[in-house]
Amino acid sequence: MRLISETGEQLGTMPLFKAREVANERGFDIVEVAPQAVPPVCRLIDYGKFKYEQTKKEREARKKQKSINIREVQLRPKIGDHDIEFKTRTIRKLLGEGDKVKVSIIFRGREITHPELGKELLDRVAKELEGEIVIERSAVMDGRRMIMILSPGKVKKPSQEQTAAEIDKEPTDAQTKDS
Repeated sequence: MRLISETGEQLGTMPLFKAREVANERGFDIVEVAPQAVPPVCRLIDYGKFKYEQTKKEREARKKQKSINIREVQLRPKIGDHDIEFKTRTIRKLLGEGDKVKVSIIFRGREITHPELGKELLDRVAKELEGEIVIERSAVMDGRRMIMILSPGKVKKPSQEQTAAEIDKEPTDAQTKDS
């Protein structure tokens, strides 16, 4: 096997028993780095310290991750206009927090015979939130529920350069009168 020291210097190719002696003398462990190489490459490492640093890196990576939750907002087919506005504000707030939102309409009794009312309601909610959302799953019946899943969309804010360029492209009133 080929052995690499703790500082990264090549110690050369040697049999396993000789590599163990070197590791014991220096107080390190032998870790196989590239088993598929011919001959296999091993490194002298303090294995406990190596595992500790690895778990520390994993913990840091988990801290920086943002978990996406699916929140649910329930509506009814006979909902009032003010209630729709209120629920839409709630959906907007949940999307602003970075969560996905599952908008569901629950049909009771004979309301199930008019699923088009639920579809219109979900379309109305999607239209009010247009530009702020991405519809991941459009309106689909699921038993006595109609479900639509929304996720936060990318809202493009025009930069100073873009707005100045757009202003230059637009003709002024004086230019349109002359033509």
